[in-house]
Amino acid sequence: METKRYFIELSYNGTDFHGWQTQPNSITVQECLDKALSTFFRQEIVSLGCGRTDTGVHATQFYAHFDLVDVNPKQVENSVKGINALLPYSIALHRIFEVANEAHARFDATAREYKYYLHFHKNPFKLDRSWLYKGQLDIGKMNQAAQVLLQHKDFSCFSKSNTQTFTNNCKISYAKVEQQPDGLIFTIKADRFLRNMVRAIMGTLVMVGRGDIEIAAVEEIIASKNRSKAGQSVPACGLYLVAIEYPYIKID
Repeated sequence: METKRYFIELSYNGTDFHGWQTQPNSITVQECLDKALSTFFRQEIVSLGCGRTDTGVHATQFYAHFDLVDVNPKQVENSVKGINALLPYSIALHRIFEVANEAHARFDATAREYKYYLHFHKNPFKLDRSWLYKGQLDIGKMNQAAQVLLQHKDFSCFSKSNTQTFTNNCKISYAKVEQQPDGLIFTIKADRFLRNMVRAIMGTLVMVGRGDIEIAAVEEIIASKNRSKAGQSVPACGLYLVAIEYPYIKID
């Protein structure tokens, strides 16, 4: 009985899902994926994802790992099309590849990148894919405030409470707000993220952008380590997990 570990790369529109992780009485991405994998390979499979996305959050790149027992490698090589046929249209499998048996989709990731999309005018084609913000924002000040994040490590003020994490320290390597024809994109990259962290950061940047607080106040919010001091979490529909890096996966 030989067991081999595989990584799976996928993307999904999170609108119809209660996040990634399987939970009772809710449809999740992991549940749909495990069901498709188990059906195709005819053995019970439980995948483990590179992280957890919340209800309504999207992913253009997501990795998970799973184990197969006594499966012909040829079957795995030709499995993408068959598994996609078993998945809902909102989940797309891109590739499956063998990795070392000790490889881990969550713990081996060295960096993750998110993007948050916001638009200013009603657009039916952005429904559930971007946040419609009805107001004006000073994007220059928001971008200055985003740079403050690079100078800190403890982001307790942006974390959901009672998450049972061993540390709230994260190393943010990139944070930028960019103007778009009808909105903006906030991009942030770090070695790890806390629960709800990106949406709370974006909510705080919006406070800066509309003039509720000054850029200097972001320093005070971070120093407070108090979630209630930071901005409200922005809607999930604008958030996308766009990249995950591993030391053994080549970036094209």
